[in-house]
Amino acid sequence: MDVAEFRRRGKEMVDYVADYLENIEERPVYPDVEPGYLRSMIPAEPPLEAELYEDVLRDVERVIMPGITHWHSPYFYAYFPAASSFPAMLADMLCEAIGCIGFSWAASPACTELETVMLDWLGKMLQLPEDFIAGTHGQGGGVIQGTASEATLVALLAARCKAVRLVQASDPKLSEADIISKLVAYTSDQSHSSVERAGLIGGVKMKKVPTDHHYAIKGDMLRKMLEEDKAAGLIPFYLCATLGTTPSCAFDPVAELGPICNAEKIWMHIDAAYAGSAFICPEFRPLLNGIEFADSFNFNPHKWLLINFDCSTMWVKKRSDLVGAFKVDPLYLTHENQESGLVTDYRHWQIPLGRRFRSLKMWFVFRMYGLTGLQAHIRKQVGLAKEFESLVRADKRFEICAEVIMGLVCFRLKGANKLNEVLLKKINHTRRIHLVPCQLSGRFVLRFAVCARTTESRHIQKAWQLITQLTYELLQEQHH
Repeated sequence: MDVAEFRRRGKEMVDYVADYLENIEERPVYPDVEPGYLRSMIPAEPPLEAELYEDVLRDVERVIMPGITHWHSPYFYAYFPAASSFPAMLADMLCEAIGCIGFSWAASPACTELETVMLDWLGKMLQLPEDFIAGTHGQGGGVIQGTASEATLVALLAARCKAVRLVQASDPKLSEADIISKLVAYTSDQSHSSVERAGLIGGVKMKKVPTDHHYAIKGDMLRKMLEEDKAAGLIPFYLCATLGTTPSCAFDPVAELGPICNAEKIWMHIDAAYAGSAFICPEFRPLLNGIEFADSFNFNPHKWLLINFDCSTMWVKKRSDLVGAFKVDPLYLTHENQESGLVTDYRHWQIPLGRRFRSLKMWFVFRMYGLTGLQAHIRKQVGLAKEFESLVRADKRFEICAEVIMGLVCFRLKGANKLNEVLLKKINHTRRIHLVPCQLSGRFVLRFAVCARTTESRHIQKAWQLITQLTYELLQEQHH
């Protein structure tokens, strides 16, 4: 493909993408395929000679689209949103064309410097304390990770490194292995499975703190566990608090947990993967109160802030904590400005070496929406969730299972778990809307998350109409 053909095919692809998104609600939201469906549809060996672009594109509809779950359909209500917008897609095209691997400042100065500034922009939108902003006298700053899972792990590994050094400073005879065997991390019993996984990868004990009836950690319970573990000779070193849990969008009281962590020299990481985007709205910002006690904070603009995957933003209060844990400097990666104090080499802030020019997406989206446009998007989706909540509350056959604060509604049919399991199966088998469940207080619960940017009231009403129709049929079957 030469430049002339690329121009032509590029315009055709933009038209294909625009048509796909414009008509996405006409497609079944969930695929009707069996595992292994794709292998028989394409050759067992790669082609020896070049094939025509037309044939490749034809196979996208024939082979790929039948196996796609349409995350950007206004009838997709599963998991949490995967953000998407046209400015972000255009920025991604440019990112792929520039194609730099921005592991150091020298590898592409703009790639590093725009990221630093965009994390400061976003930090200011969130009203983060100055300690987390790079362009101040503070010692912190922000970085783009691939996912919240990576941010949680990076924070845990940095905390582990800091804890080992702290213990060895007071008792040099202790080996690193001895200390690590006694380290213990904590998280909520509602936190994402990736937190538990971070403990596995980091080789440390991860304990789950039981939550209250709001599905949040209480300070008293954390304090009790810390005292017990210290008495048993263990070393508490890390807490991952969650703002907006995956099952029910519950909020740990970080203003209560933070002082406990600070007093005990425990690293507090805040995971706000989904809910963090909403903190740009003044009415939701109080949920972030207590951030001043945190050592690190992370959320995913690629969930709810109109920036396509992947873009997971992480801030640390002391950048030296990350660099101290991850810095390895072979000769082939050194450059003359690296010790100047004027540049950031983000390879020391993450697990991979290579990194894409992801801040371009942030720059395009922030400029083309503005803060007010982004706030309007958040508020609209919260309003749609509230609309769905009111429909559920008006039907006495159903119950709401957790407070609706943002764009997630947890609900169920009153009755046995089995009844709700059958209802969910019926809903998803229609392939007209898509939901996933969670478990709250031993109950099987349906999650309804407003996800697609294009979701409107009419989609919510249609979804509820389908749910109530299937509920009527299910209860009739039960009756007979």
